[in-house]
Amino acid sequence: MGHLLTIHDVDDVRLDSYTRPDPGPKDVLVRMKACGICGSDLSYIKNGGIPLPGTRTALGHEGAGEIMYVGPEVSGIEIGQPVIVNPMNTPSYIGSGGPEGAFTEELLVREARAGDSILPIPEGVSYDVAAMCEPLAVALHGVNRAQISAGDKLVVFGCGPIGLGMVLWAVDRGCDVIALDLAEERLERARALGARTVNPKTEDADARIKELHGTTKVFGREKAGTDAYIDAAGAPSILAQVVGLAKTHARHVITAAYLKPIELPAGPMLTTEMTITTAVGYPTEFPEVVAAMPRLKDKIAALISHRLPFGQVIEGLKIAATPQSAKVMIEFGES
Repeated sequence: MGHLLTIHDVDDVRLDSYTRPDPGPKDVLVRMKACGICGSDLSYIKNGGIPLPGTRTALGHEGAGEIMYVGPEVSGIEIGQPVIVNPMNTPSYIGSGGPEGAFTEELLVREARAGDSILPIPEGVSYDVAAMCEPLAVALHGVNRAQISAGDKLVVFGCGPIGLGMVLWAVDRGCDVIALDLAEERLERARALGARTVNPKTEDADARIKELHGTTKVFGREKAGTDAYIDAAGAPSILAQVVGLAKTHARHVITAAYLKPIELPAGPMLTTEMTITTAVGYPTEFPEVVAAMPRLKDKIAALISHRLPFGQVIEGLKIAATPQSAKVMIEFGES
């Protein structure tokens, strides 16, 4: 008998007793070693399940572990192999509405495919760093959607785990990054990754961005020299702020989830021909993140603020909801 972290209803999440299904010929079983808590886990709990309140929902989609069973029709995966699970490439979207969630001792991965839903962990990369692959892939996709390259100037709103991941990738790419957040602890992490930081609570954010990234004139108005902006915070005021700052052909990527409509000041956009777009998930980024892990593992490890055993996962959810935390990592057994 194992355990599975499950949503029962609005703000009702429990570590239930659980008997996992037997694997089929196309499936693998992963003995879980580490799984990160995601902001979307907290949203699902607040919503009371996926898609509707009261829907039993298994949680956990940022997982890494060791292969303990391989179905006879699965090729390229071996027992004992350390692996990362790509939940979006599983038929049941592990931890996001399907019957399986990675907050469990033994995870069933249906229709497992090597190099697709199951990726080997590179030599010398720990399970907790490997479990960062999913949020780092979300972050990399956001940076890719911003179409930035070395020398470009980027502003990231929000230094939670996703925002910090974006800072990591953009700095690694050679960009000049400014990160904004209201929590000093999170800004500290962004600075450690190589960003300059602004706290809108204590500073005039627009003035600081213009000071750090320089200014340019558009139809007589002073605009920031920033090439791209990413909203990983989800504050409704950000869109108008970016439109006000944006120079000609600047790009804005919304990656935070908005549950209500936000106001768009379309008038000022006419003169700058700026672009507003969105980013979700990681259509192609997983393998690239895995390949970069050996090189960036120390920086990735620094994104983890708390480590807790699986038995304390409910406490971990509470910690993950505090603005001081970065990634809260749940560890299983002797990881």
